[in-house]
Parts: sequence; C-alpha cells; structure tokens
Amino acid sequence: MIRRLILSGMLAALVALAGASGAFAASVTDQLKLQIARVIRTLEDPALKGSTNAQERHRALREATEEVFDWAEMARRALGGHWDGRSGAERAEFTALFRDLIERAYLSKVERYSGEPIRYAGESAEGEHAVVRTRLVTRQGQEVAIDYRMSRQNERWLINDMVVEGVSLTANYRAQFNEIIRTSSYQELVRKIRTRLS
Repeated sequence: MIRRLILSGMLAALVALAGASGAFAASVTDQLKLQIARVIRTLEDPALKGSTNAQERHRALREATEEVFDWAEMARRALGGHWDGRSGAERAEFTALFRDLIERAYLSKVERYSGEPIRYAGESAEGEHAVVRTRLVTRQGQEVAIDYRMSRQNERWLINDMVVEGVSLTANYRAQFNEIIRTSSYQELVRKIRTRLS
C-alpha cells in the first residue's frame, strides 16, 4: 500500500500539468510546473517511445529529473542521523545509490503515465522552504493527496521530499535504512542497496 502511494507521488512529481508558459515563474508552484514540463515532453516524445528506445528514454528522463529533485538532500533525509558520520566520499556514494534505488523502483511505472489530471491545492513558503499541495486523480477517479516539500537553491525550487497521503518518501526509507544500520552497519546497508541494484 505504501509503495503504491509513493508511486502515485512519483507519478505526480513527474507528470504535473505542463500548461505553464516560459515566462518568469512567480510562485513555487509555477516553478515546479516549469521544471516538470521537460519531463512531460520526454514522456510524450514519440521518438523516445517503445522498447527499442528504452535506454535513450531513461537517459533523457534522468537528465530531466536533475531539474526537479534535490537528490543529495533526499539522500540526507533518508539516511537521517547516520548522515553526519559519513565522509564526503561516502555521502556522494550514498546519494548516487539512493537516486539509482528510487529510479529502479519507480521509473518503469512512471513511464506508464497516460495523462492523469492533477489539481493544485495551494502552496506555503517560508524563507528557503516551501510546500506545494496537489491532488492526483487516478484512473479510478480517486484523489490522492500529495505534498511536495521543496527548498530553494539560488532562484530554483527543488523537491526534497514527497508526502503521499501522509506518508513521507524519505521517512519511509529512513525507517528501513535505520533498522539495517541499527542491527548491522552502514556498510551492510550499502551492500544491500548494491545487491538490489545489481
């Protein structure tokens, strides 16, 4: 159930309505729409559809999500208190592994997007942090509440977490990662992630 909710969040993050123009984005929501427009174009590009174009499509989607997600901050949140004890090299390695883990878990499902509508329900911003609230309408007509936690980097707003029906993506992974580290070690967590990705 949690995996299905998180998938809905990933879908919404990657397929928000692309109706925003190229003009300056005045609000966090507008910037999110502009950032995601590239992802939508990639998903809908006829030249990238089909199994023969899978590798090129995945590469294009990976490049596009660089403009949407703050992977380093998401990895830090997912690792929680264990992040502080890691070296710079370990943090870089874990960030790359975490991104690969998320992409492996959800990319093929995201590619099944077929125009599910999203309703924007408002935003709140304070300083360098903001939340954009949305409602994804599933094919079955159900509304899924999705909040995007975002942070500002220079003039850009990037997603650092998604809360789907009250379930935080990074908190969900943090609970799993913490249990592995608590009962074994950080090195064992890295080994398990690498095994899952192989």
